[in-house]
Amino acid sequence: MPRIMGIDIPGRKRLPYALRYIYGIGPQRADEIVTKLGLDPLMKADDLSSEQVNAIAKVLQGDYILEGDLRRETQSNIRRLISIGSYRGIRHRRGLPVRGQRTKTNSRTRKGGRRTVGAVRGKEARAAAKVASR
Repeated sequence: MPRIMGIDIPGRKRLPYALRYIYGIGPQRADEIVTKLGLDPLMKADDLSSEQVNAIAKVLQGDYILEGDLRRETQSNIRRLISIGSYRGIRHRRGLPVRGQRTKTNSRTRKGGRRTVGAVRGKEARAAAKVASR
């Protein structure tokens, strides 16, 4: 299991797929890195030499914002939106979808589990209410 920038990438996967385990690297960036360094895209990550691992790490540190720095930047952008009171910031603060999705039926991931609105009564209370209404 090679270790790049403090992240263990899976050794049994091909190189472009293994690089995606680093936060901030997607399919296009992984392919770009492999072609930039002239590595074989069919090569498994375990087959990398230490020089190749160092070359990948050097390219990643020099050209891209990744891992902790990228997470910090994303969080600071969200905090900025919240502090200026923009529409997107308000949606972030309330825990609702930010990008225009509908909320009447979907968006359970952002909103959490369903909450019952109104009084929840037991069987005895319902029976008593039914008798009283007659």
